[in-house]
Amino acid sequence: MPNLDDILEEIGEFDFFQKRSLFVLCLLSAAFTPIYVGVVFFGFTPEHRCFSPGVAELSQRCGWSLEEQLNHTVPEWGSHGAGFGSRCRRYEVDWNTTDISCTDPLGSLVGNRSTVPLGPCQDGWVYDSLGTSLVMEFNLVCEDSWKLDFFQSCVNAGFFIGSISIGYMADRFGRKLCLLVTVLVNTVSGVLMAFAPSYSWMVIFRLIQGLVSKGGWLTGYVLIAEFVGLNYRKATGIIYQVAFTVGLLVLTTLAYTLPHWRWLQLTVTLPNVFFLLYYWCLPESPRWLIAQKQNDKAMEVIKHIAKGNNKKLHLSFQNLGSEDEERQKLKPSFLDLVRTPQIRKHTCILMYSWFTSSVLYQGLIMHMGVASGNMYLDFLYSALVEFPAAFILMLTLDRIGRRHPWAAANVMAGSACLLTALVPETLYWLKMTAACLGRMGITMSYEIICLVNPELYPTFLRNLGVLVCSSMCDLGGIITPFLVYRLAEIWHELPLVIFAVIGLIDGGLVLLLPEMKGKALPETIEDAENLHRQKRRKEKIIYLHVMNSKAACK
Repeated sequence: MPNLDDILEEIGEFDFFQKRSLFVLCLLSAAFTPIYVGVVFFGFTPEHRCFSPGVAELSQRCGWSLEEQLNHTVPEWGSHGAGFGSRCRRYEVDWNTTDISCTDPLGSLVGNRSTVPLGPCQDGWVYDSLGTSLVMEFNLVCEDSWKLDFFQSCVNAGFFIGSISIGYMADRFGRKLCLLVTVLVNTVSGVLMAFAPSYSWMVIFRLIQGLVSKGGWLTGYVLIAEFVGLNYRKATGIIYQVAFTVGLLVLTTLAYTLPHWRWLQLTVTLPNVFFLLYYWCLPESPRWLIAQKQNDKAMEVIKHIAKGNNKKLHLSFQNLGSEDEERQKLKPSFLDLVRTPQIRKHTCILMYSWFTSSVLYQGLIMHMGVASGNMYLDFLYSALVEFPAAFILMLTLDRIGRRHPWAAANVMAGSACLLTALVPETLYWLKMTAACLGRMGITMSYEIICLVNPELYPTFLRNLGVLVCSSMCDLGGIITPFLVYRLAEIWHELPLVIFAVIGLIDGGLVLLLPEMKGKALPETIEDAENLHRQKRRKEKIIYLHVMNSKAACK
């Protein structure tokens, strides 16, 4: 009896239905960008200083320029720019005094500038920005600067919890239902965040978005892979991730056009309403239905795909009856991820690889800093580097396979980090070239693991396996700032050395995984355990009634 991959060859592995489904799900992928990296624009911190009553009037009376006003009235202001004192302390003097000298205001008040007492910013701050951000509206600076870090940590904590819980839901209750629920919750919480009256409410709504958004993004990734044939798994996975990169470019444009965070938040959230139309646009995964022994519904979906592709299903493919009716529906369990030897090995390596990809991807961005001083251009450049990485993978994965390009990408990233750390500042062009190569290498590694992760788990466990393993990238996202900033205090290049070690280790570990090029996705625990023995051809071992719920990862 044929399996679902054979049926897809008959009705179209990547025809009109699959292309349309990929397009609508790519819109979902692009819409995830503001949640994942939107804090760059929502929470940007402009130059700021304490507000001191009377300073503006004094400056106008004395005819000072802005630079003269800052030199006279702001502590520690000078040629070296604004430091902590100039941002978070002010002179404890009364600038409304009428006999203040315009040439030496502090001297006329206290006699000696060095003895002027300093105090906290009791009357708020002045921000040098035409737009608004979370930082400016809720004054998340100086003693309260930790609140912005907490805001982003809540998002990552939501990603971590949601990845596991939604992964279980998608495998237990279906991909489509899970996708629609996450879209609805994400939309409502995103709109509420745009109108949040206080910092506390804003954090709550952002946490809710984190709980559902990443899980929904990954479920969309899995769902599109359920619809396409064996020969198109790689292409659809990479295109889905390229859509995320396109979202980076769109987000940059919107942020530049709308420099006020509430309007930006509302603009990037409202399009999610249209994703609720997926109820009518997308069917449930036929592979998941077959794995749940809902063969009649699976056949309806298969006929729907055939009709969408303008194909007719041959009579020999229309009977999903089985010789294994005694098998019960398989339900996902966390223990299944570590119960058997090969799956346990896959789980451990994949979790480490997700962690490595996150630490290097985010860490390299943090360590390079903002070269041009323009956050919009810096963000744009960091997005553009991902396109050649995707192009290289499109050319190599079908010809070479997964493992060796994956290992090479990790080695490239690790070696580039080490080279960047050892090259002196005088060879700036070489240092920046190495840093760019490192970013490209880890981007390739990130995209490969998204493709390989779902290929190594059986159908009933696939979504859970993907989301549990990928939750390690959220853990990496939480600790990366500490790795970068704390270690840099010891030696500026020490984080890069740590990144190099982590990346090179991952380059060796991924070679222990089975090569999945040209192999059918495993449908049972037994299939997953025998992947390292399976030849590179599509095996007709698993019958449709027992299995089939192909997926692909984040």
